[in-house]
Amino acid sequence: MFRTPLLAATALAAGIAIGGVAFHAAGVRAQAASSPSTYEQLNLFGEVFERIRDNYVEPADEQKLIEAAVNGMLTSLDPHSSYLNQKDFGDMQVQTKGEFGGLGIEVTMEEGLIKVVAPMDGTPAAEAGLQPGDLISALDGQPIMGLTLNDAVDKMRGEVGSSIRLTIIRGNQDPFEVTLKRAVIAVKSVRWELEDGNVGYVRISSFSEKTDSGLREALTKLKDASKNNLQGLVLDLRNNPGGLLDQAIAVSDDFLAKGEIVSTRGRRSEEAQRWNAESGDLMEGKPIVVLINGGSASASEIVAGALQDQRRAIVLGTKSFGKGSVQSIIPIPNHGAIRLTTARYYTPSGRSIQAKGIEPDIEVQQAKVEALGPERGTHEADLRGALSNPDDPKNTPEQVPPETQGVEGQPAAPANGTAAKEAKPEDKQPFVGSEKQQIARPTEDYQLARAVDLLRGLTLLQKQAAK
Repeated sequence: MFRTPLLAATALAAGIAIGGVAFHAAGVRAQAASSPSTYEQLNLFGEVFERIRDNYVEPADEQKLIEAAVNGMLTSLDPHSSYLNQKDFGDMQVQTKGEFGGLGIEVTMEEGLIKVVAPMDGTPAAEAGLQPGDLISALDGQPIMGLTLNDAVDKMRGEVGSSIRLTIIRGNQDPFEVTLKRAVIAVKSVRWELEDGNVGYVRISSFSEKTDSGLREALTKLKDASKNNLQGLVLDLRNNPGGLLDQAIAVSDDFLAKGEIVSTRGRRSEEAQRWNAESGDLMEGKPIVVLINGGSASASEIVAGALQDQRRAIVLGTKSFGKGSVQSIIPIPNHGAIRLTTARYYTPSGRSIQAKGIEPDIEVQQAKVEALGPERGTHEADLRGALSNPDDPKNTPEQVPPETQGVEGQPAAPANGTAAKEAKPEDKQPFVGSEKQQIARPTEDYQLARAVDLLRGLTLLQKQAAK
């Protein structure tokens, strides 16, 4: 059996990412830790199951009963542990490749309605003008109320080219309808633009398998577009829910010549891991400003924390989400998989950002209503049952969270298509587009404008120091 650590605060339309870390002894440890009282409780489960099967008013689906019980056991641990049946597990593996069918909306459940967390850049949802915070109350005229998040997500998926009518509630406006045509969503997690002729701007919307290669391609094109006169880089991680840990490490390594990137510590000291940067800085020491906000979570917090602690970049914006835990995907043969929180991660300085988040070096609120969307009001610390920060034992949040998030093409699986493959140790991918395109952000992006101003100031200081 293998486990796959992952990092993501929200699930994407077709799931989140996978990788592999050997996990052989779980069953043995579980048996060793069992006690007579444990088996008595298991007998209780069997008794309740039999009563439901024999006496419930209608015949119950036994498989669904057991899946619900397993999922309930996992979700009672923390907001990010859950059960994935075979379909959800396969869909999640598909998402890892960064391509799936659907509308391109990251969603969650709120008070019985589907809430748009963020439309994905360049998708039918973004082109139709859906905004973060929009509530979807009906699909093709059928009310959402009463459906689970997974059920609603399944209804939003469908044959490429087919249409679906969404009823939208936006603020105090009257409800209105939007018709979207489903498409194959090839997620370009990296997009770039050249600001003012010589300042690079790169937006990473999530961390999928092609993020690092997309970043490298974007930097090459930025250098060409600036005629090798690139003064600095704005790395935009706002509203990035996370993704693959190995991609977060690779992106951090692209800008670090040495030093630690991140470490993880689990229940057993022998399972602790540490990743260090290899030589080489793709920006050759030129200044970097990292943009974050309350929607920056998990893998994006790893990048921001590594560059901040190693003094390689200045972090600007508002405090990040604060998801400092690692989930492992553990396949269950012939059934699916469980997503289990197995470790916390730590920035190079040894700090855990669990339920705390990354504090920016320079706090800048977004003064304008932006296409990237308003910051998410919910942070990790607001989620019921969230892990406490080991540096702050009193941090035991009790607020009620929204239902586990997912992205429209797919139930939460976070963090977030391609054929599934068995996870192997050498596939280590602990969880969490490169061509220039129109980036979904406002004409007047106050935070970006301040980042560009800061870069120009840093460039001037570098030139003066070099004299």
